[in-house]
Amino acid sequence: MFSFFRRRRKEEKQDESIQPLKRPAQAEPTPSQPTESDSDVGAIEQTDKPSQGPSTHTETAKTATDEGITDAAEHAAAGVTESAAAGVTEDATESAVEGVVEGATESAVEDVIEDAAPAAATTDAGTKNALADDAVTQEGPIIEQAEVAPEPAMADSPQSAAPAQDKAKKKEKRSWFGRLRAGLARTGQNLSGLFVGAKVDEELFEELETALIMADAGIEATESLLADLRARVRKERLTDAAQVKEALIEILSAHLAPLEKAFPLRAHQPLVVMIAGVNGAGKTTSIGKLAQAFQAQQASVLLAAGDTFRAAAREQLIEWGQRNNVTVIAHDGGDPAAVAFDAVNAARARDIDVVMVDTAGRLPTQLHLMDELKKIHRVVGRAYEGAPHEVLLVVDGNTGQNALAQIRAFDAAIPLSGLIVTKLDGTAKGGILAAVAAGSQQVRPVPVYWIGVGEGLYDLQPFVAQEFAQALLADD
Repeated sequence: MFSFFRRRRKEEKQDESIQPLKRPAQAEPTPSQPTESDSDVGAIEQTDKPSQGPSTHTETAKTATDEGITDAAEHAAAGVTESAAAGVTEDATESAVEGVVEGATESAVEDVIEDAAPAAATTDAGTKNALADDAVTQEGPIIEQAEVAPEPAMADSPQSAAPAQDKAKKKEKRSWFGRLRAGLARTGQNLSGLFVGAKVDEELFEELETALIMADAGIEATESLLADLRARVRKERLTDAAQVKEALIEILSAHLAPLEKAFPLRAHQPLVVMIAGVNGAGKTTSIGKLAQAFQAQQASVLLAAGDTFRAAAREQLIEWGQRNNVTVIAHDGGDPAAVAFDAVNAARARDIDVVMVDTAGRLPTQLHLMDELKKIHRVVGRAYEGAPHEVLLVVDGNTGQNALAQIRAFDAAIPLSGLIVTKLDGTAKGGILAAVAAGSQQVRPVPVYWIGVGEGLYDLQPFVAQEFAQALLADD
């Protein structure tokens, strides 16, 4: 469109430049009138001739000027058009972007509102549930106390509860037998290995004799066991080594049977238990394990920190008391007999079932400490007539035949009612129980209440002669 106007403009300019100049009509010169000079006429004539050089250059310059003006106008118009178009485009883009942003914002806000609504509802519901849970938690102890009654337990029939209890007992029994077998492995490997591929002859009996003596069974126990075994083999005409092994298990179980005795937990209230032993035998640790075992049988327990001689002994017993949630009676030093006296009186006042009195470790050769042990025994009897009801000696299974000397010395100072044999898992001298049962070295066969085969809380269990004999001679 602009090129059309440019051509029209160019044609009009050319027409104007080609059209001759119009001069006014002049009269005939008269002699009396002045006439134009020749120069003036020549100038006029030169001006009226369009085809001559100066006029042509002027017209060319004018045409170029017009074309430049036209091009400038076109460029200006194009620039204006582009600017206008750019402005329109920018305005349209901004409007479109604003529209998109506004639309997206509105959509996003709507989506957020829609998503937030269920979340808010869920939060409100969770808050209400949490408040309800808090309310239940605050009322929990009261509800639990109200529900501690025998009726729910009695509602289950004995027929339905018995299988579950039997299954739990069998599982616990298998677990304990496995730990017992593993604990006695060092002692049993010297005995059970003799029956693998062996012939039943005199050589087998000689090897058994050596193995029993090496296990600290003692001469008396070894001779008694082998004599019974020989008689059994001849009577039943046993020719298989496996049969001889089973016969030895039965004979050993019968030999250890006098040491098996159940602990009389409910014989007195409170039942006062005094625990003694040499240094490092495991008295304090055994007390902590027994406290847990007694609580499992629904018996309340109180501990007396009577070991005022060893450093940190009181703190160790207090730690066991905290683990088992048991009260510990302790003094900052002082007389251990006074601690035992206060503990017995506190147990009677609080209606406690069991009181265990810890004492300092001492050797039988330390006469002044043995006299102190006798004093504690007397003072406890004054606090409660007939107490202590049980006097237990903790024996380290690693000591072997030396345990017989300890039993004899402590039994002479304070009559022992039972033994706790610990650390049988770390020794190959588990045959010491056979020596105690045989009364070796003039030792009274004191009952063995518990044996320990590990450091775990449940590695201290009641002694059962048959289980011990089976674990001792079990196959690898």
